[in-house]
Amino acid sequence: MSALVTNATVLAAASGLSYSVALLAVALVSVVSRTPARRRDARATLALLVRRAPRA
Repeated sequence: MSALVTNATVLAAASGLSYSVALLAVALVSVVSRTPARRRDARATLALLVRRAPRA
């Protein structure tokens, strides 16, 4: 049981790190990119990645 919890923890940490790196890369492209079309596309992708629940 202990090995299963450890493996699940490692997998969750790796998934979170991968998501964070992808989010950082898209955010950097949305700010640094030279063409307006590429910045617009990166911002649209960022909006998809960071969805927020509607406030009540």
